Amino acid sequence: GMPLVWMMRLQGARYQNRVAGMDILLESCQLAQTLGVSVFFVGSQTEILSRMRKRLENEFPNLKVAAMEPLPFRPLTTKEDEALIEKINASGAGIVFVSLGCPKQEKWMEQHQGKIQAVMIGLGGVFPVYAGIHKRAPRMVRDLGFEWLYRWIQEPRRLWNRYVTTIPPFLLLAFKQILMSSSISTPFHIRERYLGWRVE
Repeated sequence: GMPLVWMMRLQGARYQNRVAGMDILLESCQLAQTLGVSVFFVGSQTEILSRMRKRLENEFPNLKVAAMEPLPFRPLTTKEDEALIEKINASGAGIVFVSLGCPKQEKWMEQHQGKIQAVMIGLGGVFPVYAGIHKRAPRMVRDLGFEWLYRWIQEPRRLWNRYVTTIPPFLLLAFKQILMSSSISTPFHIRERYLGWRVE
């Protein structure tokens, strides 16, 4: 996202571009189609996955879709989870696209590391956008770094809690990292106050 791009540019990576989940999905599907790698989709709802399949068949006619598996909002039981793992591995998929939202999908992928025999890629809320349920922000809005606001307007209830709980910690950690990177020119009392450093 753009906040990470801005942070990297402040750290000296001047030519780092934004890599959005939608761009990862499209580029990965194109590459998988070319290389003959099958893909598996996990998350979202049956209706959304059905719409995605139709668009994928139109845009990537040679893409091998191993399966599409919706997940309930509740946690899976141990038996259900084991069945899902078995289904993914038996499909022979080389890539598993996971769309459960952040940070749920990151936790899910971490829990299944070493169990699922494929590369797992978290795509956030890309599935509904690709399916046409939600609209993607215009290019100018994305370039300005306000796609998060555009999405918030579309799904205020779902995203409100996430933004409230993730943005403040990110800003704090970003501020601390900036101070650490410029520690040579930062006064000791500022470093001690904001970074917890003790000067002896």
